[in-house]
Amino acid sequence: MDNSCQALCRTLVSRNGLQPENVDISQSVLYTSIMGLLLVTDKERELQLGNGQVGLRNVGNTCFLNAILQCLSHTRSLRDYCLMKAFIQDKHSNQEPVLMNEFSKVLAGLWECDGGETTVNPGKLYRVFKESVPYFSGYSQQDAQEFLRFLLDRLHTEINRRPSKRPAVIQMKESTYTRFRISEEAFAMWQRHLDRDDSKIVDLFSGQLRSSLHCSVCSHYSNTFDVFCDLSLPIPKKSDYGRTVTLKDCLDLFSQEEKLDKENSPMCERCSRRTESTKRLTIQRFPRILVIHLNRFTMSRYSISKSTVSVSFPLTGLDLGPFGPVDCGPVLYDLYAVCNHSGTVNMGHYTAACREEEGWCYYNDSCVDAISEEKLQSNQAYVLFYELKICNITRK
Repeated sequence: MDNSCQALCRTLVSRNGLQPENVDISQSVLYTSIMGLLLVTDKERELQLGNGQVGLRNVGNTCFLNAILQCLSHTRSLRDYCLMKAFIQDKHSNQEPVLMNEFSKVLAGLWECDGGETTVNPGKLYRVFKESVPYFSGYSQQDAQEFLRFLLDRLHTEINRRPSKRPAVIQMKESTYTRFRISEEAFAMWQRHLDRDDSKIVDLFSGQLRSSLHCSVCSHYSNTFDVFCDLSLPIPKKSDYGRTVTLKDCLDLFSQEEKLDKENSPMCERCSRRTESTKRLTIQRFPRILVIHLNRFTMSRYSISKSTVSVSFPLTGLDLGPFGPVDCGPVLYDLYAVCNHSGTVNMGHYTAACREEEGWCYYNDSCVDAISEEKLQSNQAYVLFYELKICNITRK
């Protein structure tokens, strides 16, 4: 490897008009940089991974944790990042990333086994997590999507590339704001977010939503931009459609124009008063990993109910382009994991289905079995994990 590196350095030096014999290649910055890249590549090759088809022990109503961990375990970019312990050099804080260490140990147990282990115990990871998030203390059943949000947030905090001290927020004057194109304004807000929060979690899971408000009196448009790590979609009633409900139906309902009366409308920037207006949500920036939460649980004044409507979702080629900017082309995602919830509000169970090289596997705590693609479609699908394949966005 050293001879190959030196030969490549000599070629690059010659192309820049220098004589290789006059340069100490082994001491050059170029040599060091290329060797570093080669070593990283070799380190990646050293990850002799199993097939990942290993169960997780239920340590007391922790099926919600097990199902989410299996889905995250099959998020390949995150898995490799953890197994290579890249977060040690990545993070800004000097504090020990306790939760990330335990999370990485669980992933190592699932993927670096020699075939002898069939079950991994996530008990220590859960104990460390509960110390960070006391809301999950005790042994009662928890919501998988809530757990996912809290887990990603805490992992991000530990491996944030930015200092914990938050930079001052720069307020733009309206005259400056209005001169911005929407894409420029969105980019400025995204960069402001990265100045505070920048990690592998953000790289993979974070996207940006645009909320557009249109005043019915003066026709003024105003935009706000928010970062999201998952899309929580409403599920329409089956009777509203008279056919099978699709994921596109849920996305249409999420992004449809909403009419706001004076009492519920924010202050119009131009009218300086509350007016009737319309609001619409679109996706401004698409994440590499798209997490879709099918909001099956709705809360009324006195109770919580669960929707058992079956939502049909594509395994490949989910196109979010129609829900993005007006100049957006196809944005295609492929499914790689599903978190399921069976049962009722008070007594339920979580499982996961994950895509493998030779098909799909069904993870039910410590049990692992093959599952057909046809059985993925059910009224139990709760959280869907998609990976970005094609993003064709053109800017004018």
